[in-house]
Amino acid sequence: MRVEILGQERRRRWVDEQKLDIVMSVGVSGATVTEVAHRHDVTRQQIYTWRSELKKKGLLSRSANAVFVPVDMNAVQTERGGDRQGLSGMIELRLTCGRSLCFDSGVNAATLTRLIRAVESA
Repeated sequence: MRVEILGQERRRRWVDEQKLDIVMSVGVSGATVTEVAHRHDVTRQQIYTWRSELKKKGLLSRSANAVFVPVDMNAVQTERGGDRQGLSGMIELRLTCGRSLCFDSGVNAATLTRLIRAVESA
């Protein structure tokens, strides 16, 4: 009897950098665990396992599963007279790791998410 294996090999090796990139991409631009898993052809459980493994190794901060609260900037701008272009201010965000970030109120949400994760994991 002859057996042939067709298709893509399912057993792959991932280095910690690749795992970290995949885990950190969850939440960027609203990407869910399911979407990220599908994009990288892994299971959702694999991403959760990697996240736990990376935390144990100290490569991912314990606060990586922090909850972000949406802020309605339109409501803030309405209170200030609706002048969106005139609204420019610095925001200070204190992170759970004891550090703080200062950034302009016009910063892109995806960029800010990556920056927060990078600072907390450093």
